[in-house]
Amino acid sequence: MADRLRTDVAVIGSGPGGAVTASLCAEAGYATLLIEDGPDLPLEANAHFSGDEILSKYRNAGIAMAFGKPSVSFVEGRCVGGGSEVNRGLYHRTPAYVLEQWSRSHRVDHLTEAALAPHFDACEQTARISRLPGTAPDLSQRLGDGAARLGWDAIAAPRLYDYGAGRKQSMSETFVPRFRQAGGRLIADCRATRIRRLGGKWEVTARQGRGDLTIEADALFVACGAVQTPALLRRSGFRRNIGNSLRFHPMMKAVALFDASVNRPGDPDPVHQIKMFEPRFGIGCSISSPALLALALAGNPQMRARIGSDAARMGLYYVQNGTGHARVRNLPAMQDPLVSIRHEEEELDQLYDGLKHLMRALFAAGAEAVQPCIRGFPLLRSVDEIAALPAQPWRSALLTSVHVFASCPMGEDMSLCATDSWGRVHGGDGLRIADASLMCGPTIANPQGSVMAIAHRNALHALERRFA
Repeated sequence: MADRLRTDVAVIGSGPGGAVTASLCAEAGYATLLIEDGPDLPLEANAHFSGDEILSKYRNAGIAMAFGKPSVSFVEGRCVGGGSEVNRGLYHRTPAYVLEQWSRSHRVDHLTEAALAPHFDACEQTARISRLPGTAPDLSQRLGDGAARLGWDAIAAPRLYDYGAGRKQSMSETFVPRFRQAGGRLIADCRATRIRRLGGKWEVTARQGRGDLTIEADALFVACGAVQTPALLRRSGFRRNIGNSLRFHPMMKAVALFDASVNRPGDPDPVHQIKMFEPRFGIGCSISSPALLALALAGNPQMRARIGSDAARMGLYYVQNGTGHARVRNLPAMQDPLVSIRHEEEELDQLYDGLKHLMRALFAAGAEAVQPCIRGFPLLRSVDEIAALPAQPWRSALLTSVHVFASCPMGEDMSLCATDSWGRVHGGDGLRIADASLMCGPTIANPQGSVMAIAHRNALHALERRFA
């Protein structure tokens, strides 16, 4: 017989949306239960971006795929704190033009820059953002220098990071402790498998270890992430505009070989970004550990063979945009859903144009050679060689993404939206979504700040109405 728990509010998922939501509910005096599929591990449990961290804190050891032409490999955090534990914490507020676009396209109420500002302010007081003090590491500064020599604007992005303490401001460091301090209860290693409305309450069926657990709650928020949230809802019979509109920020990458050491162990994470071409594409600098260099260069053996001797002179850089329209579907007897994706040729062309811009910036920054991370592409020795690259190399491209959202968009357009403007699932009798699923499309900027602010906005709306 399954164990049973009773609570006022249940929140499924402890990432940025779930942790913010659960904190506010607990602080409002409600008995609140936060349920997490993955383990409860401290931030320092593993070295950041290490193999151990991937095995411990990522879903399926970091292996997930949206199948298409081209496919997109992506990652999901699976631990207390979700994706906030494994990302770099680069932080931006949602651009005003993105909010305006969502308000028009999906008829989202009260989603202006001014309306969201107090929610960004409130989240930033707990999960503080800061800028890198002093000079950026060479790996990062090279991108800024290359942009400057081409007359392009580059920024050093702020991060959810305490540089004084040397600690990232992830959910396990910020909102999860705040939730616990307010009396909230967290259950880790607990996978919700179905939800249903029963007798005026919400019932969550879950699996914890080898045992079954049933949770009864007056109010329920689903915050499992943009892939797992629609999978859970569809398994539970909720399908209207659920899982039909998943979006990514797919990336193409290039590795630069410089004339001097730029990639030193212990350097701060890179922060430079070129944002002036957004929304067509944005450019940035990646973590460039030997393991990640090897992964990016899997299709380029000539450059990959040089990692052992030249890793200190190598930097990994990316371009990303919003190409790809995906959907999430469950398969019989399979725990994880199938994700499929289709692309518009124009969006792929923009991404490839962004890769060429990135390589121009790297040569302007003094790169001796640049390797596009596309299978079979040559190692480039000069900027002039960029013009000779193939026109549309999509079948051999290795697209990756760390930003996943928009699978259950909010708004008042019933033909497009899974929820109303405040995250209430249509036909769900008060059931709410509280994660990146709610976004109406690509954020262009790093999305964690947007997820937190929208979750804060919607949780206060729910509390003011006593979850009606």
